[in-house]
Amino acid sequence: MSEAAETTIANGHIKDINGKICVYYEGYWIRYYAAPEDTLSEKKILIESLTRRTFHHTEPGINTPGDKLELARSAYEKETNPRRKRVNAAMLAGALFNRATDIFTIVVDLTDKGVHISRDNELMKQCAQCFKEALELGKNVKHYSGEEGIDELWGEPFKAFTMPMEQFYESRYIKIAQTMRDIDRIANNMISVFGSIPEFSGAPELIREMAIAATMEAETIRSDWAIFEVWPRFVAACEALDEFKINISGEIDERTKRLIMDGKQLLAEGKDVLTYLAGARVPMPKTTREYLDKCSYFAKNGYLEFKEEFINSTLG
Repeated sequence: MSEAAETTIANGHIKDINGKICVYYEGYWIRYYAAPEDTLSEKKILIESLTRRTFHHTEPGINTPGDKLELARSAYEKETNPRRKRVNAAMLAGALFNRATDIFTIVVDLTDKGVHISRDNELMKQCAQCFKEALELGKNVKHYSGEEGIDELWGEPFKAFTMPMEQFYESRYIKIAQTMRDIDRIANNMISVFGSIPEFSGAPELIREMAIAATMEAETIRSDWAIFEVWPRFVAACEALDEFKINISGEIDERTKRLIMDGKQLLAEGKDVLTYLAGARVPMPKTTREYLDKCSYFAKNGYLEFKEEFINSTLG
């Protein structure tokens, strides 16, 4: 969870908080990592890492090898079915990203051997063009959940290529702060909803722990030793919500059964959204908005809207 924003603290301020070095952005103290040197070799390492992470959090089947770029482009241009063309566009975007990474790797290898490659070199121009086109096609790429596109995550390798390291790291801290804000919003809404339902007593504490663990996961890189504390806590929090038992005593009426059934689904969906945000480390506005709308509807009506619509359509 966040500390209350203080107007006297400027973005970028760094301090030690209980032994953890943190940087302040947009109302949140975030685990701090110093930006690497702004060299081609460091950019190569960063871009490769960002590319792997991007494909890990996006839909399956689009991590097209760079040497298949021409085939991917041909398939995209020939396809006329809108749904299929969307997937072909995502596959082409994947091939462009991998081609750009392949080219940049070659440039760095040549530089390490003493061969000077300027920004005006044809290889660098081709690399930039591949990144740019991949970014433009990124609107066709969905999160692995299928919930929505994930442009912010998809654009990170291109940003790392074009921005100085310090500027890129600053942009990441801002996105992490925005992600933490949405984690808080979702958790607070879940706590408000389930805290007023006797059958879900005990759930608010689990939700609060899930939000804390999700925030820690969002701010911690995998190479940090702290991951051996952060990741187990995050997984344990997810499992605790998955295993939550409803508190039922005696007979219950049909309305209460409906409330429990839909409430369990809403709880599970909330855990999933928190997991998506913690992993992607960028805001997911459509997914967040739709889940908050469900929380609002459930709090007002005691059931989920889409089930009511399904029942009406079935009876009709």
